[in-house]
Amino acid sequence: MTALAAAPAVRSGARTLAGTGTLLRLALRRDRLMIPLWVLLLGLTMAGLGGSFEALYDTAAKRAELGRSMNANASMRALYGPVFGDSIGGLVAWRMAGFGAVLAAVMSLLIVIRHTREEEETGRQELLSAAMVGRRAPISAALLTALLANAALTLVIAAGLATSGRPVAGSLALGLAVGGCGMFFAGVAAIAAQLTESARFAKGLTGAVVGVAFVLRAAGDAATADGSSPLTWISPIGWAQHLRAYAGERWWVLLLFAAGTAVTACAAYALTARRDVGMSFLPARPGPARAPASLNGAFGLAWRLQRTTLLGWALGFAVAGGVFGGIADGASDMVGDNAQTRRILERMGGAQALTDTFLATMAGMLGMVAAVYATGAVLRLRAEETGDRAEPVLACAVGRLRWAASHLVIAFLGTGVVLAAGGVGLAIGYGSAVGDVGGRFGSLVGAALAQLPAVWVLTGLTTLLFGAFPRLTTAAWGLVGVSLALGWIGPALDLPQWAMDLSPFSHLPKLPGGDVTAAPFLWLLLIAAVSTAAGLTGVRRRDMG
Repeated sequence: MTALAAAPAVRSGARTLAGTGTLLRLALRRDRLMIPLWVLLLGLTMAGLGGSFEALYDTAAKRAELGRSMNANASMRALYGPVFGDSIGGLVAWRMAGFGAVLAAVMSLLIVIRHTREEEETGRQELLSAAMVGRRAPISAALLTALLANAALTLVIAAGLATSGRPVAGSLALGLAVGGCGMFFAGVAAIAAQLTESARFAKGLTGAVVGVAFVLRAAGDAATADGSSPLTWISPIGWAQHLRAYAGERWWVLLLFAAGTAVTACAAYALTARRDVGMSFLPARPGPARAPASLNGAFGLAWRLQRTTLLGWALGFAVAGGVFGGIADGASDMVGDNAQTRRILERMGGAQALTDTFLATMAGMLGMVAAVYATGAVLRLRAEETGDRAEPVLACAVGRLRWAASHLVIAFLGTGVVLAAGGVGLAIGYGSAVGDVGGRFGSLVGAALAQLPAVWVLTGLTTLLFGAFPRLTTAAWGLVGVSLALGWIGPALDLPQWAMDLSPFSHLPKLPGGDVTAAPFLWLLLIAAVSTAAGLTGVRRRDMG
């Protein structure tokens, strides 16, 4: 009797998963470029970083001194975490465990939300559900895709480090730490996809959780050097670092990733069963009966769609600038007498005084991250097009160029607002640390705004992809990723100058403190203008949809 009673439940469960395999193959085909790029870029970067540390710190005494100096500096612990092992592998884990965990989290949230909420938002999921596709098949396929991507990332990291001479156990631990963090946030993204009506909101919500996890980890590691703070253990990013690869691995930490992933995935499945396709638990509120005057025209609509995102980025940059500025005064203590480390910082920020070098490095990082905002603002055009929301606007007395320009104005000028906020935060943070807020205010805000031409190059190239090659618009994220990787890791890997020059940020003067000439600004602005104009020409000539 028990078996007979259980049979209908088994059949019901099978029906809810019907079509999972087909959707998984479809997802892997759609992500056949994105996933390998993420996996290879991050995995091979970790493997190559060990060689750079060998060149920089070629003796055990130098590595031990680096570990002591980093652990004695609360600001550096907040930025990178404590150093648990002074071997080459231990330094790689110190530098890359948290950074790799964040990138794996971003990769996972993009995968899961793309194949769940984004499919529902565009209406494609409703068409698929009309066939033999179970209720839980889409979320199952999305999570399996994320699982395969994170498993591949784990293997590439472990194999790359092991073949470069690092201990196998530590290499596997670091790979599992990064992949485990990615899977945890895949579950978080699956929950966000059930809660929100738009893919953009779901990505923002999951990204905010990643940010909170990083802040909790940073606060915990700043408070203690041994990882004993409760704040550290609340954060999955803290779990990744405190698995302690190459430093007496704590394998039991992997149970935290497994339990967290299981809980978030089960919660997402439970929420999926309690809503209809296209619906959410946090539906958008109905607007007023009459539109305000600010919505009169294409620009008003674009501003309404993008203003919340712009405000969030500006506030985030102000906080990040304050943190970076606050730790700049300790740059000399951080580097000490190590000439190789000084050379890396100077390559990232210029050859001026060390504090200015550190501030220039932070201003450059703000610029590279601002490119993420600018790219997303331009790609809102593609989201409006594929979501069939652009067609009603263009059916009115609004031309294509006017519609596209309304979003591009916000993308270009909004980047200036975001960078200005970061510069103000940098100036206040540094000024507060040295007791002179007004003394460097103008130069630091100017250093942040000097990143605009390079950001606008990437903005223009994204516009070109949207206008001329709309099916390849996601490649814009690859351009941003390459620029970030070159700026953040390229100097440590001692890449040749021609490789560094692939990033537009490499051509900017290093401010504050560097020599300023007009030529690089003019060339970058010209490239940005030409690519934007070419993209708008493509928008005017191609078919929409």
